[in-house]
Amino acid sequence: MSVHSAGILLFRFRDARLEVLLGHPGGPLWAHRDEGAWSIPKGLCGRGETPLAAAQREFREETGFTAQGRFIPLGSLRQPSGKIVHAWALEKNVDASRIVSNTFSLEWPRHSGTIGIWPEIDRAAWFDVPSARVKITRGQVGFLDRLVESLRRGGR
Repeated sequence: MSVHSAGILLFRFRDARLEVLLGHPGGPLWAHRDEGAWSIPKGLCGRGETPLAAAQREFREETGFTAQGRFIPLGSLRQPSGKIVHAWALEKNVDASRIVSNTFSLEWPRHSGTIGIWPEIDRAAWFDVPSARVKITRGQVGFLDRLVESLRRGGR
């Protein structure tokens, strides 16, 4: 049985240039990683929860912002891990410096007995699409392509 996650890819136009909001994962495993580490805000779908409802909940939990409006379905992608991620795009401008993420606890260093608490997303930033293609995890690049194609076809 596959694990399902859902997320929202915010986009905006700044000086007529498309930008997307990505989040950098928090915690010690990701602290020094940049290219290929960023992600759309997303998380696991709860039992009995629709993927879109899960995407909205996870977006709020990981950024502190609500995601409401006209969603553009971006479909789903199977990640290298086997997880299936469902995504929607939403045109909305937020101040990336003001994200407030929920946290998780982790023993770090491993086997040390020390438990640390980290934000799920330690920072967010807006990227133009060429930059986002470098920053985003490779399993999610297809969502950028689907957003660009949808907007090209007038899906705004």
